[in-house]
Amino acid sequence: MEFRHGEVQGNITPQQVDLVKQSFAKVLPIRDDAAALFYQRLFEIASDVKTLFPNDMVEQGRKLMTMLGTVVNGLHDLDAIVPAAQQLAVRHVDYGVRPEHYAPVGEALIWTLEQGLQDAFDAPTRDAWLTAYTVLSTTMIDAAYA
Repeated sequence: MEFRHGEVQGNITPQQVDLVKQSFAKVLPIRDDAAALFYQRLFEIASDVKTLFPNDMVEQGRKLMTMLGTVVNGLHDLDAIVPAAQQLAVRHVDYGVRPEHYAPVGEALIWTLEQGLQDAFDAPTRDAWLTAYTVLSTTMIDAAYA
């Protein structure tokens, strides 16, 4: 699917963008632990994906947090980050990623945020993250498997 200007933007509100940014700022001080928790949870709920990852999970965790930071910082202008997300999705096909892998990744992400942010991960913040992840993962799946 080709990205059409403005199509994705309407699915996430400015207030949700703010909630995602504010909560991610609280994750940054614990980013290494958060990345380790994320992959631990991902491999628990989707053990088949473990073979898709390199042995150096510390470096992989850093890449994850860098990518999340880029996405979070770009949420205010989805038109600018969607093409990069689409390219990333296409590259991930070569690594063996399938459309059904996106759901457990989202589940592991939300679980990790719940663990790391605890009370700060309230219902509106959770909904904001779910919306952001759904918008981006749908865009990525459409780009990679159209």
